[in-house]
Amino acid sequence: MEEQLAQLLSATQSAQEAPRKHAEQQLQSLYGHAEFPLGLVSIASHESVPLNIRQSALLNLKTFVLVGWSPQFDEFGGSVLVSDEHKVQIREALFGLSTSGAIDRKVKSAASYVASKIASADFPEQWPDLLPNLMQIIPNGTDGQLHGALKMLDELVDDCFNEKQFFSVARDLVKIIYDVAVDQRRKPTLRALAVSVFRRCFDILEMVMEDHKGPVKAFADEVLGQWTPFFIEIMKTRLPDPPSEQEENEDTPNAEAYRGLVALKLQVVKVLMRVRSVFPSMLSPQSPVLFSATWEELSSLQSAYHQMYIQEERQSRLEDADGLPYTLDFLVLEELDFMQACLRAPPVRAELEQQLQNAQGAEGTWVTEVMKLAVAYAQITTEEEGLWNVDVNIFLSEETSVTANYTPRTACGDLVIKLGEWLTQPTLDGLLSYTRSLYSTTESWKAKEAALYILNQLLSDFQDVDKQISPETANGFVDFIHYAVQQTDSFLRARGYLVAGSLTRTSSDALQPVAKTFLEASLQAIPNDESEVVQASCIRAVQYYLQALSPAITQPLQTSVINSISTYLQSQDMQELAESDDLLVTLVETLRDAILLDTRICLTGTGLDLLFTVASHGANNFQLTMLVNETFEEVTGTIAALGGDAYINLCAKVLPSLTGAFDIGNLTEENALTNLAADLLSVLAENGSEPLPNGFVQATMPKLNRLLLGSTDDELLKSATTAVKNILSHDHKQLFGWHDESGKGGLEVVLIIIDRLLSTSVNDNAAVEVGSLAAEVVEKAGSERLGPYLPQLLRAVAVRLGTATHAPFIQSLTLVFARLSLVNAAEVIDFLAQLDIGGVNGLQVVLAKWLENSINFAGYDEIRQNVIALSKIYDLKDPRLSQIMVKGDLIPNSDGRIVTRSRARANPDQYTVIPASLKILKVLIVELSGASGSNQILDAEAAAQLAEEGSDDDDWEDETNPFQDLGTGLSKEQLMAYAAEDGPSSGRQRDDETQAFLVDFFTRAHDSPGFSDEFQALTSEEQQRLREMS
Repeated sequence: MEEQLAQLLSATQSAQEAPRKHAEQQLQSLYGHAEFPLGLVSIASHESVPLNIRQSALLNLKTFVLVGWSPQFDEFGGSVLVSDEHKVQIREALFGLSTSGAIDRKVKSAASYVASKIASADFPEQWPDLLPNLMQIIPNGTDGQLHGALKMLDELVDDCFNEKQFFSVARDLVKIIYDVAVDQRRKPTLRALAVSVFRRCFDILEMVMEDHKGPVKAFADEVLGQWTPFFIEIMKTRLPDPPSEQEENEDTPNAEAYRGLVALKLQVVKVLMRVRSVFPSMLSPQSPVLFSATWEELSSLQSAYHQMYIQEERQSRLEDADGLPYTLDFLVLEELDFMQACLRAPPVRAELEQQLQNAQGAEGTWVTEVMKLAVAYAQITTEEEGLWNVDVNIFLSEETSVTANYTPRTACGDLVIKLGEWLTQPTLDGLLSYTRSLYSTTESWKAKEAALYILNQLLSDFQDVDKQISPETANGFVDFIHYAVQQTDSFLRARGYLVAGSLTRTSSDALQPVAKTFLEASLQAIPNDESEVVQASCIRAVQYYLQALSPAITQPLQTSVINSISTYLQSQDMQELAESDDLLVTLVETLRDAILLDTRICLTGTGLDLLFTVASHGANNFQLTMLVNETFEEVTGTIAALGGDAYINLCAKVLPSLTGAFDIGNLTEENALTNLAADLLSVLAENGSEPLPNGFVQATMPKLNRLLLGSTDDELLKSATTAVKNILSHDHKQLFGWHDESGKGGLEVVLIIIDRLLSTSVNDNAAVEVGSLAAEVVEKAGSERLGPYLPQLLRAVAVRLGTATHAPFIQSLTLVFARLSLVNAAEVIDFLAQLDIGGVNGLQVVLAKWLENSINFAGYDEIRQNVIALSKIYDLKDPRLSQIMVKGDLIPNSDGRIVTRSRARANPDQYTVIPASLKILKVLIVELSGASGSNQILDAEAAAQLAEEGSDDDDWEDETNPFQDLGTGLSKEQLMAYAAEDGPSSGRQRDDETQAFLVDFFTRAHDSPGFSDEFQALTSEEQQRLREMS
């Protein structure tokens, strides 16, 4: 069988899809064969088998184990496919592979991963000797055996121990890995792996600390007492000179030793960061020593880092096969973060504040030294320089912090930001002092750019928290801006323009004398500078000026801003530009700010045309389309408010572009462009005049009708449905008076559209807006015009509601009946009661879905309409309501077991069954709480605490933040409320109108027949809520 398996495994590596898929299916078909897992293990054990096949064997074994080893796995297929006898053989073989001294590391890692999966199900009951065997190998094994044993132990600690198992062996386990970590005879990489295992132990300690605070703290105190001196020693140990690039490429012993020491230091810093997050007060007394050691190390590594990454282009961000980072840039990054954390430790702060009080002036203080350090590591690396020169979009993504790429440069920005939060003016003074000394030297452009980059980061943070820089400090940096924008190096020049904008934005009126000059210089550079990086930086910087300067300065330059961007776009290849998401967004943001200075320019200038041009090339970018929609919404709103012919002129200008986009999108099958056009058309109609301009319907409805009857795109159907609804809402006469090319009237066309959207061929998400369109048709056309179509329409809505599962779609359909109930609730109940939907009474179908989902409705108007409609239905006191039984309260789970996904599937939630009239009261009590704002969990103080996430000294104390600790007893509803908007437990703002209505309703209901019996049927919490109201 092994030969057959080897052939199949080889075929799964094929580049051709058909043979690969066939081999994968063949392997799965062998799952029931008793020899299958043994064959895979045997193949993985043979040294003569190619490495990739051995790895593939272990990968397939892991998949098999998850499906057929134990019911404990989520992927379990329903049958155990391995006998107990074979399980013993497989466990022993995998243990041997994992702890062998001679096998390839990748094979060992794969074997230990499979073994850990098995251990998560079998340890300790079926595999009791696993841990004793590992702990026997670790002190005495060869380097190869030790490596495998540590990998297995790492997986075991990560995935297999429960608290009882861990604490029964914790002391012995920690002692054994400590002995490896401090053993200088061992390879540094093995010592680093031991430290990594120790770090894993803190994950377990953190999980059990809530229930066993005293014992856990005592244990942590004991082991840290042993480990901390070792950590300090490693932190203080200096790295040797780095290997040359040739030594790195040839993997010489010198290069290997250097990598090992970096990896060891890195793991030590990672442990210290982990300890600080779990037991900060234990580390606090050592924080001054650790801070000094970190600072000294970073100072000593500057020249090596500069040589390797600023001058040369060494490989960075590398990890070994065990996932241990080993390059110098990773170490610098971790140490910068740890240094930032230490700055918040009370003992460190006390010492540094004392030094600052004793200092004379900003020169020579420790703050200035921190700036020197930050500037050294914030310099643009050779790799970044190359990337940014080739692709300006990458530069912008770093600049706007939308990248996930966290580098020493960004870490330095964060370090100075944290320092600025603590010591605002001393930080600015220190940076200004060091920048002065730097710019008076012949230091490279990279250092000068880095100083301004650090300032830029600091100013961005000031902008975020509405903090201003003093006029004296702001003016102190002006000369460096003048210097930077005149230099030949493009990155320094770009930084000068960006800092000029940031400084203007955060210095109040301090830079008014030069701000207009800076703005005009940016506008000149956008079309004329030879560097794309400078052009993009200036486009971004212009936003800052438009947001910060008074209209008296910016408005006369509105046309110049738009023209400079127009000239820039004419020089660009728009197809290439479409690939640059961040640059497109920056262009749209700047255009938005320019247009909104005075939206009347949209009627005469090219601003809106440019916006649409950029949008048409970036329609797939969600952020960009949102910006365009929001901008156009403000434009249409303000222009419509001007009155007169302004809105008519706007329609004349934009309708050809929008309807043309439908045609282009259709020809190119570019759904995103058509979607954007439909969104914008919907916005145009929503903000339109009443009635709409003549010809509006004729210009738009043929395209919308074609889309709504032919498209299968969810988003397009939603946008187009909303557009038709808005047209109907603003000018139903023009719509009903219009006829399509076949002679159908507007009302008939809309009814055909609704009929298609309510059919089962259109999914819930795509049809989500049809309810509001149907409600609008019923209100605007009226029963006389609709005639026999009205009951047909309402029946179709009720039938579709019965099968709907998507919450917004359910709300949309329900509100058709809710809005009708506002006018005549009795007729709605009568109509539904005589419907038969698949053998079920229509009133049962609609009310069950309506009442089950009411508390999840969103939108203030929609919630208010729903509340009033339900109150009117309740006031009918119709005996049929008491006969309709609907879902009531959740029956709590009494077994106390954690509900896993498999248990939830096997035992779904159970609910009581109650009359609809009682359920209406329960829904309205929930809405009473929502309208009063009483369910707001996050008050201002708590929200601030959550936003800070422990950004001051508090994270060196042991008191947990309830918003960071999910074990503090917050209910599921409270936690879910963070994500909800208008849900029943959300932090909804007060709605006094709805609250007043509900208070009046319950006051009246109190005296109505049958209310006392219904009151007794409420829960005690609901009864208390009504008592509090009264």
